[in-house]
Amino acid sequence: MKDTAPRLAPLPREQYTDEVRTALATAFGAAAADRFCSTEPDAPPVPNVLGTLMHHPGLAGPFLAYNNVLLQKPALDPRLRELAILRVACRTRAPYEWAQHVRMADRAGLGADEIIAVAQREPADSWSALEADVLAATDELVDGYCVSGDTWDRLAKQLDARQLVELLFVVGTYAGLAMVFNSFGLQLDPELLDAPLTSLPDFEE
Repeated sequence: MKDTAPRLAPLPREQYTDEVRTALATAFGAAAADRFCSTEPDAPPVPNVLGTLMHHPGLAGPFLAYNNVLLQKPALDPRLRELAILRVACRTRAPYEWAQHVRMADRAGLGADEIIAVAQREPADSWSALEADVLAATDELVDGYCVSGDTWDRLAKQLDARQLVELLFVVGTYAGLAMVFNSFGLQLDPELLDAPLTSLPDFEE
């Protein structure tokens, strides 16, 4: 990731249009859009994922607003969400997705050993029954595009209908994003390059 160039580079700030500002405001609010669009020297950097998506602001704005429901207004416990996303990132060989969500997993309460264990199909001793079932469902969706009956029945005893719906959308959304990020050749943001645990591990069957 350090030595290769992206296939599609982030859109430079000086090329941001009113449509880009609208997209960012739709996703994050007007104040955040102003910060992202600012060309002042002290303006915060735009993450590579946002800059790249701004090549298609009409799609990016609604998609990011939708994705914020999964991240900011979840029905699913954030720890379960991040377990599923990290498993997807590992299984789909998506370095950018993995690195970004290692940070989010840490904030959601996952320890270093647990993050490493996501890369192993065999359940870790530390996983609860629900966590093991979430990872099993994620694997089934990645491998066969459908949760098996037995796994669904176990999940349905532990999650309500909203949470079940959201789990499927989390896995599907981040599998789709993995395809997009990998095809873009999306590069890690500078602050992620040498951060702990951000190197994508091999998945151990």
